[in-house]
Amino acid sequence: MSTPYEKAVELIDEAHKKDPKIVKINSEDVPYELHYAQKMSEYLVKRSNNASDTLRIAIRAQHFRRWEVPRDSYPMTRVGYHAWRTYLKKRQAEQVERICLDCGFAGEDAERVASLIRKEDLKEDEETQILEDVACLVFLEDQFADFEKEHNEDKIITILRKTWAKMSKEGQDLALQIPMTGRPQELVQKALAG
Repeated sequence: MSTPYEKAVELIDEAHKKDPKIVKINSEDVPYELHYAQKMSEYLVKRSNNASDTLRIAIRAQHFRRWEVPRDSYPMTRVGYHAWRTYLKKRQAEQVERICLDCGFAGEDAERVASLIRKEDLKEDEETQILEDVACLVFLEDQFADFEKEHNEDKIITILRKTWAKMSKEGQDLALQIPMTGRPQELVQKALAG
């Protein structure tokens, strides 16, 4: 018999499998958001190998059904970007809280998952900080090499510095272990040197 945690992860991953964006991972086609969720879970183990079920669910559902609200559905400005991200966090938190309740989580635990997905009390709440660290680590390892090709160097260095500032010392230490070469490595070194 499955636990509430196992049921929730199964439903979350079923949703991730519906992402129409497909990536090649070890010669296998994988829906991108399923890949992203798996990377988030992998980094959580590196960052905190005794995480609570609520944090593990929030990590797994960080981008829950994100593809349904494309970035270009909001103005392509800084304000539009922040409005998009704020809406996504609220939407994702509500949807995953409902899944948790349906799977048998206590109300306060389901609300805790939602609070973590919304990244409430960042810097004061250790679990929220762990989630932020993990998201930054996945960005650096899995998304940065493609991301940096789309923006000029000054913007990339600014983003890297902001990313670095969001992370805890433990997150930063893990980030320094991510293997990078070429231009991504050069940009990270410039960002951290300045």
